[in-house]
Parts: sequence; C-alpha cells; structure tokens
Amino acid sequence: MRFKTKFFTQVICFVLFITLTSCTKKTKNMTSENNNVYPKGNPLPSDWFTGNAFLHPLVARDKNNNFSAGSVTFEPGARTNWHTHPKGQVLLVINGEGFYQEKGKPAQPIKKGDVVNIPENVEHWHGASAKTSMTHIAITNYEEEEQVVWLEPVSEEEYKNVVK
Repeated sequence: MRFKTKFFTQVICFVLFITLTSCTKKTKNMTSENNNVYPKGNPLPSDWFTGNAFLHPLVARDKNNNFSAGSVTFEPGARTNWHTHPKGQVLLVINGEGFYQEKGKPAQPIKKGDVVNIPENVEHWHGASAKTSMTHIAITNYEEEEQVVWLEPVSEEEYKNVVK
C-alpha cells in the first residue's frame, strides 16, 4: 500500500511540475514578446504611417455606434502622419511610451495609463518613442462617412526634435 501511495504522489508531483513549468514558460513568452492586451494586428499603410504600425480592430461603426475603436501598436520610431478628425478622437494608452503633438505646440510624452482627448479638427500626430514601442486604443468618431483627414508625414527633423 505504501508503494502505491508513494508512486501516485510522485506522479501527481511530476504532473504539477510539468504543468507549472509549461505555464511559467508561456507567461514569460507573453511578457517578454508582447505586453499588449490584444494581438498586434495587421500592418498599417505607409501612406499614413512612418515606420511599422499595426491595427487590431475592436469595434466597427454600426447602427448603435457612430465610432470605431482599434488597438494600434507602434514599433519604436513609428508614428502617424499629421492628421485631423472631424469629430475628435480619444486615445487610451495601454502599453509603452510615445508622444502626442498638436501643430504649433510642444509634443507631450504619453505612457501606459494616459488618456488623450483630441478635439475635432485639431492637426496632430502620435506614435512611439525612438526606443520603445507604444500601443493605444483609438476611439474615433464619424462625421457622416469621414473619421480622419490624412495630411503630410511628420518629418525626420520634427520627430528628432521631439525625441531628443
């Protein structure tokens, strides 16, 4: 009887060890590769973004919601072009560090936990810092069929002045 109990105890300990080791490896991989709540998503077009930026759609406009929402991930150095939103936008920063800048004003650093409320028709850009990635949830309102007006890219000089 003692042999069976000892054997079963060893088997249970082995199974627990394998399970915990597997969970620890998965957790380490999740935290080291990607701290984001949502998947990275699909690449965004270079027509509107400098560097590598990705979108994972969360909420599409429908009969109940006159906005869309998505998780946008910017790799280090990536940023939007200058642009405006006819009915405004809200950014919820969920990971990393970056910048938000309105035309003619100093850039503001943004980090995980920050909320940026962008008024309608204000020319601005946002993106990651030069050394870290940044992910935000973008909630963008529609005015009729339009939610963004894309303008020129943020120049390298403009970006370098911000990330000094």
